[in-house]
Amino acid sequence: MRVATWNVNSIGARLPRFNEWLELAEPDVVCLQETKTADFPSEHAESLGYEVAHHGDGRWNGVAIVSRVGLEDVSLGFEGQPGFAPEDDALLAMPKVEARAVGATCGGLRIWSLYVPNGRSVGDPHYAYKLEWLARYRDAIATEVGTGPFVSTGDFNIAPNDADVWDIRDFVGSTHVTPAERAALGAITDLGLTDVQPRSLKYDEVFSYWDYRAGMFHKNKGMRIDLVLANDRVVVSDAYVDRNARKGTGPSDHAPVVVDLSLA
Repeated sequence: MRVATWNVNSIGARLPRFNEWLELAEPDVVCLQETKTADFPSEHAESLGYEVAHHGDGRWNGVAIVSRVGLEDVSLGFEGQPGFAPEDDALLAMPKVEARAVGATCGGLRIWSLYVPNGRSVGDPHYAYKLEWLARYRDAIATEVGTGPFVSTGDFNIAPNDADVWDIRDFVGSTHVTPAERAALGAITDLGLTDVQPRSLKYDEVFSYWDYRAGMFHKNKGMRIDLVLANDRVVVSDAYVDRNARKGTGPSDHAPVVVDLSLA
C-alpha cells in the first residue's frame, strides 16, 4: 500500500497539480491538509477510482482522506477535540472546533489526516491551544493505536529534532521546536508509534516544508514538520519526500511525504 500526506495550501489553487500528481504517484491513500474549502473538488479523483472524505468549513484549515482501497468508519474530528476563540474576534467569542482532523479505515489501515494548530508564538493563546489539541488527540487515539494497523499523519507543525530544521540557531524562542511541543508529540509516539524517517531525493537534510520567501526551497532551508507516525502493525519498505511536487509554478509550500508499507 502506498500512503502519502500533503499540505496542499488550498486545494482550489493546487487542483491541477494535485490531479496530475495523483496520476503520477499513484498513492492508495493520500491525506491532505489546508484544503481551505467547504466543498472538495473530487471529480477527477473519483474518475480514477478514489473516494474522498473531506472535513472543511471554508477558507481556513480543512483536511481530507482520498482513498482507492476503501473508506469506512469516517470520523470528522476526534472525541474531546478542543476549540479556539481568537481574542480579537468578538464574533468568535465561543471556541470553535476547527476542521483539523479526519480519520477513516482504508483497506484495513486506520489512518488520520491532521492539521495541527500552528501555535503562532510562545505565549500566544494559540500556543496553549496547540498543546491542548495535541493532548486531547493523544487521548482520543489511545485505544485505536493498539487495535490494528494504524497511521497518524499530516502537518504536525512540530520539528521532532534539531536536525529537522535548517539551522536550530534561527529558531531560538520560536514555536515548532520548543520542549513543550516536542513533549506533546512524544506523548503521542509513546502510545506505540514510530516516526517514519523519509529519504530525500536531493541533499542530505530531509525537509518537507520551505517558506516561499527568499529562495528558501532552492537553498534547502526547510523544516520536516509533515510526519507519518505508524504502529508496529505497519511495515515500511520505503519513504521519501517528493521534492518534485514543490517545484515549478504555483506550488504548495509543502511537499508530499510518500510511504510504501504493508500491513502485518
